[in-house]
Amino acid sequence: MRTCLGLLALGAPLAASPAFADKMANPVAVFTGLDKITGRIITFDVYVDETVQFGALRVTPRVCYTRPPTEAAQTDAFVEVDEITLNDEIKRIFSGWMFAASPGLNAVEHPVYDIWLNDCRQDSDIRPPSSPDQVSAAEANPTPLEMIDGLPVPRPKPPIPASAIGEPELDIPEDGEAIPPGEILD
Repeated sequence: MRTCLGLLALGAPLAASPAFADKMANPVAVFTGLDKITGRIITFDVYVDETVQFGALRVTPRVCYTRPPTEAAQTDAFVEVDEITLNDEIKRIFSGWMFAASPGLNAVEHPVYDIWLNDCRQDSDIRPPSSPDQVSAAEANPTPLEMIDGLPVPRPKPPIPASAIGEPELDIPEDGEAIPPGEILD
């Protein structure tokens, strides 16, 4: 009898502790980047296993976990960060876990850029990467965008072909002689 009471006493604290649910995997990691030269702070979404460039850094989240809303917030992600050097070499400067609750714990610290994890999400405002079998040849190998401080520079708009504009209308006076547009008649 004494042994049973002892076992019950040992099991009581275990029964009172809350049961933790599994982590939820999310397809989108939300990062914040700081450009120390300009003082600009940018928040950007990155899909898991997709690489985006922020300045001279390439950020690739491999997993992004959160807890269910019923539990204490705990957001973490495994991230790889590479630096593009001035010699166009790619050098891994960070590979590890980032924690949104403690951004200073494992943030990427670089002489020019800092990057830290903010959150994980199920969706994003940006279009998800497509699988190669669903993409046309032009989309599969897009022309790289010119980047300034980690932001894409919009491509110039193509010129409008003359066939799309049409022929200008001509004012034809009663005597049958055509007058070019913009010329004033007396």
